[in-house]
Amino acid sequence: MTDDDADVLVLRKGTHGTPIEQYADAIRDRLPDHTVALARTPAEERAAIRDARFVTGMTLEDDLLEAADSLEVFACAYAGTGHLPLDELADRGVAVTNASGVHGPNIGEHVLGAILYFTRRFHVGARRQRRREWRHYKATELQGSTVTVVGLGAIGQSVCDRLEPFGVDTIGVRYTPEKGGPTDEVVGFGDEAFDDALARTDYLVLACPLTETTRGLIDEEAFVTMDPESVLINIARGPVVDTDALVAALRSNWIRGASLDVTDPEPLPEEHPLWNFENVQITPHNAGHTPNYYSRLADIVAENVRRFDESGSDAAFENQVLP
Repeated sequence: MTDDDADVLVLRKGTHGTPIEQYADAIRDRLPDHTVALARTPAEERAAIRDARFVTGMTLEDDLLEAADSLEVFACAYAGTGHLPLDELADRGVAVTNASGVHGPNIGEHVLGAILYFTRRFHVGARRQRRREWRHYKATELQGSTVTVVGLGAIGQSVCDRLEPFGVDTIGVRYTPEKGGPTDEVVGFGDEAFDDALARTDYLVLACPLTETTRGLIDEEAFVTMDPESVLINIARGPVVDTDALVAALRSNWIRGASLDVTDPEPLPEEHPLWNFENVQITPHNAGHTPNYYSRLADIVAENVRRFDESGSDAAFENQVLP
């Protein structure tokens, strides 16, 4: 049951198959002098949110927002906030934060694993193991390769950190290349420098948000430009890649392979041709899974509760999205 005088209200939806109770407990551990309430039913949510000033959860449905008479801060438990009613929250002056950075270590490791999977051609080894076939095959080295990371946020930074010991050349792609970044080079979107980066890339890592600029960014022209030995790794959003163009590129050997944690459409239909390529690695939007998700998120939320205590909704919150 919830507490009408709670300092923090946790909504009932969890993620990654981990009970939401673990998230509430993690916040309580970090804020022993605060009351943290968990609403476990729709009715409890509607009742508790009326007087709640600081709320955290994965989503905020319209009916809950309508009932949230006292809401000042909504701490979104996802890194992305496109599913939230941001315009209405802005109109009401509600501060919104997100979970940016929580996924950095695990997605960085996922990307590194995907790169090594193709570098050492583990998919070929696995296929020969299934056939009980002891026959050597050619592999490659990561050292000396060029890795292009599209998107230099927390996840892109984490990818670059994990690539650093491997002796690779790195190219970063961001909206404002003049800001620099953790890569050897930084270029912008949609210009000759970006095309040149595609042409030099051995591993293309997509770690960017889905925007008007990035939707369909990797299209037929991009695949034609990429080297036939290059590998695409998408842990961003499915529509960043033109799926029909990807299928055509794989069928025409325009690229060596692809590692897809996200697809368009998603979930990928059972009859989709991408399932049948031996040089395509598919994971079900799983790169974000980590047993430390709630722990890392609770660190951010607890710090923002402390700032809220000191300065109210005008505080400079960590990971602030609005206002």
